[in-house]
Amino acid sequence: MPVFTEFSASSRELRVLPSFAPPLPRLSPPFANPSPSTTTTSSQPQQPQEDKYEVVIVGAGPAGLMLNLLLARYGLSDSSLLCVDAKSSTLRSGQADGLQPRTLEVLKSLGLADEILNDGCHMEEVAFWNPTGKKEGDVIERTSIVPDVSVPARFQHEVTIHQGRIERILETDLLRYSKRGVQRNTRLIDVKIDEESDAEFPIIAEIETEHPENGQKEKKIIRSKYLVGADGAHSNVRRCMGLSLEGESLDHIWGVVDLVVDTDFPDIRRRTAIHSPAGSVMVIPRERIATGDYLTRLYVQVPEIEIEAGDDHKAKDAAKARRAGVTLESIFQHAAEAFKPYYIRPKEDGAVDWWAAYQIGQRVSGQFTVKDSKGINRVFIAGDACHTHSPKAGQGMNVSMMDSYNLAWKLIYSIHGLTPGELASAKSDPVLDTYHLERHTIAQQLIDFDRAFSSMFSGKIGSEDGIGQALTHEQFLEVFSTGNGFTSGCGIEYPENITVEKFKDDAKRKNPITGIDYLSGILCPGRRLLNVRVKRFADGNRRDLHDDFLSTGRFRILVLTSSDLLNPTGISAKTLSTLSENIIPSFPHGTIEQVVVHPRLTISNSSNGSNGANGTNGTSKAHAYPYDTFTWRDLPAALKERSEMRFYSGIALDDIYSIYGVSESHGAIAVVRPDGYVGVVAALDDVVTVEGYLGGLLRRV
Repeated sequence: MPVFTEFSASSRELRVLPSFAPPLPRLSPPFANPSPSTTTTSSQPQQPQEDKYEVVIVGAGPAGLMLNLLLARYGLSDSSLLCVDAKSSTLRSGQADGLQPRTLEVLKSLGLADEILNDGCHMEEVAFWNPTGKKEGDVIERTSIVPDVSVPARFQHEVTIHQGRIERILETDLLRYSKRGVQRNTRLIDVKIDEESDAEFPIIAEIETEHPENGQKEKKIIRSKYLVGADGAHSNVRRCMGLSLEGESLDHIWGVVDLVVDTDFPDIRRRTAIHSPAGSVMVIPRERIATGDYLTRLYVQVPEIEIEAGDDHKAKDAAKARRAGVTLESIFQHAAEAFKPYYIRPKEDGAVDWWAAYQIGQRVSGQFTVKDSKGINRVFIAGDACHTHSPKAGQGMNVSMMDSYNLAWKLIYSIHGLTPGELASAKSDPVLDTYHLERHTIAQQLIDFDRAFSSMFSGKIGSEDGIGQALTHEQFLEVFSTGNGFTSGCGIEYPENITVEKFKDDAKRKNPITGIDYLSGILCPGRRLLNVRVKRFADGNRRDLHDDFLSTGRFRILVLTSSDLLNPTGISAKTLSTLSENIIPSFPHGTIEQVVVHPRLTISNSSNGSNGANGTNGTSKAHAYPYDTFTWRDLPAALKERSEMRFYSGIALDDIYSIYGVSESHGAIAVVRPDGYVGVVAALDDVVTVEGYLGGLLRRV
């Protein structure tokens, strides 16, 4: 059609570019990586060049990539952030393959879940097979099928997909924010804390980079304010810092194989636990591959051998010899025996993708951080660098990425000067210091659960467990079911600290929450906010509440208003006004967002028929007010200003108030941390608690 007049804004390109969340504000001085310098004179040899970074990450597995991506999204540039990895590419085969519901929620909040959900294998049920007790005929029988995830979650299933593919998804997204991405073929040689030569950048690391084409190696010295070791179970960072993994290895050797199977076993596409007289097997269905076939992972128990008691060295040598003696053929032989009367074998030559042998062990580091002489945490370890365990509970990659998810927002807030205190302060940051407390607590819980689960899974149904008690299917099923909140990641609860303010029995302030069934969604400081379905007031859009709690590094104030929202002098209106005008503006702009939910609303009509929203005289009576009959004019102005597109009905779809344990007539406020965990819950009129909590974590402006 003819165009007579046309105008285009100078920012029009933003409309067609990918949607980036704005980085977090920075109150500390902008960082500029000084130009590398070398000193060369006729009498002095060339000195190694020193680049300086605010954060150096060692290792680009799931933990390292997650941390790198989050810090880049939050605002660290290539000049400030460096991630190195000794490998030349992402993982090609083996290792972790399972994503738990909580991890899927986090990946969804990053906009990275679609490919995983579309192409991964969804495990929604678990089958249990146990001995029949018959001497002839069928050897094992199915005893039960239960839900794989039995706690409320946005995703009621696990997903299995290759770890290398997950790494590729993370790294591809990283390149939207970083031109360099991961610096590969780069090995950490040594790292130490050296405050004397540079107190601001006290971490000094020696790295060696191998040229990908000619293989030439170049050593280099780099300095940083912080360094994170996400370099696996054999972490060089952990070793250089004098940290160690503490724990033990159980005398259970397992073989693991990824392959395309030919079998008549009926539950091969379900997650399955088999306890057979010949040994134990766990079946993990995997994703479809390019050939059109579906992969399956088998964990196969290798029969015990005699080990001389009382000699740890002999026990270790025997276990090492057993692992070395495991072959692909022996794995298949033990699997075939355990599956009887069903057959199982590779579909054809070349159907085996990967296999390995391992010994079950549970170990955790006593410290996840290392301080400098001033007590400032400078070096952190994450993922397998600080905890190792068996793979059958499906926790390794999940817990590792959640370590980084916990650390990232605390680290960026400290670097950007967003936490309280002087920007030039050389004191320890109490917010950043909570990383060890929170994640070490979870790691220890993981070790305890994995020890019980692995020991029981490696046992035989009907046989004694070493203390004279027979292992039953019911016992194993109970351990599996009761641990579901933990294994899914949905039941994690952080202990009380500066970022988690729990209610105490002697607290003077009122607890607005009724109920203690936290797995079902009752609001609890230290636990994640459960996703619920809501209907947006502005446009009737049906949404998941989690979609307003994206991983952009922001705090969120979730206001569950009471039924008096339409009363301009009611508690709801006063609270929204105070939050909008006094509390949110007192903290750095762009660090706090507000989400508002309303229940069934009432309005007081006086005896002469006047509208209570505009004031009442004489006797009044409350009446229900349908949500689709009021407009913005009936609502507090502060609501539209702060939460126009984050204002929802809490009863149109899910009954949020019932799920969260909040009274519709009283309401409540919850402050949700940047990682989606509830930090504090207060009564609707208790804005003092909200302000005090935020004031302990955020710098005032």
